[in-house]
Amino acid sequence: MIKVMVVEDEEQIRTILTKMIERNDGCEVVAGCGNFASAISEFIRLRPQVVFMDIDLGGESGLECAKAITEVDPKVKIVFATAHSEYMANAFEIYAFDYLVKPFDMERIGKTLDRIKSMNDAGAVQASSGKADTGCDKLVIRGKEEINLIDTKDIIMVERVEGITRIVTRDEVFLTATALSSIWEKLDPDKFMRCHKSYIIRTEAVKKLEVYGRWTYTVTLKDTEETALMTADKYNEMKQKLEF
Repeated sequence: MIKVMVVEDEEQIRTILTKMIERNDGCEVVAGCGNFASAISEFIRLRPQVVFMDIDLGGESGLECAKAITEVDPKVKIVFATAHSEYMANAFEIYAFDYLVKPFDMERIGKTLDRIKSMNDAGAVQASSGKADTGCDKLVIRGKEEINLIDTKDIIMVERVEGITRIVTRDEVFLTATALSSIWEKLDPDKFMRCHKSYIIRTEAVKKLEVYGRWTYTVTLKDTEETALMTADKYNEMKQKLEF
């Protein structure tokens, strides 16, 4: 059973949201809170795995409340449920699992909870095999004039060149000043490889490897015409992992 806490200052909305959540098999709302202080104390007492959080808690900040909760338990799934769509980028900066905008849709909430349940099932399998659940679902990338939310599942390659980091997806390329090492920390090492000091690649996107000098390989990738570089050490690591 997944334990859920609802943090919403309007009692009527809190009740409606609670009923919508509990219609999903395997989910139980263990607490409903209307302010910052009660949310923190109830979270510490009950340790729910999921928190549905409003942005505006009667003048208090739901974003700050979420930060405090994640400091207690970094693994908690924060789902922002709010009327304020303009805070979406800020929400994902603290690794929000999802962002729902009022009026709430039963099907949309169901999909969010189903994703969490499937991740919990996968986490149980990983725990039994000694593997940890790592990596973020989204990256928040700040450009010069915009903020982009990038699904990590869409990333094919990340390249650092001349002080700029290029994030290559199936559809477009995003530019940011964020260091390659910072992006690498947020990616799942089971799905991505830091194959070179200047490159990160999605492992399953590798299509072809060609010798490029004595200690380096050129990597041809699926779904893009761009290529990456891979060191000989990383080539041997991939060869051992994939058994080719």
